[in-house]
Amino acid sequence: MRIPRHLAVIMDGNGRWARERGLPRIAGHYEGVKRAEELVDACMELGIRWLTLFTFSTENWKRPEIEVKGLMRLLEVYL
Repeated sequence: MRIPRHLAVIMDGNGRWARERGLPRIAGHYEGVKRAEELVDACMELGIRWLTLFTFSTENWKRPEIEVKGLMRLLEVYL
């Protein structure tokens, strides 16, 4: 099996995931962080040398301030 050297992922849908479960949006973003950690581990196991995670777009700045602050905090803690 051929393994790519670079994997790029657009992280999307965390807020919808939370809403469908009756949770606050930030809970969905936290779950996204956990999935990203799993993805990093999997890439290391498989020998994928580069991983790009698209985590925040310019459109995200239009979200409520409290959500943006929560996202920035997650990025600060987990990067």
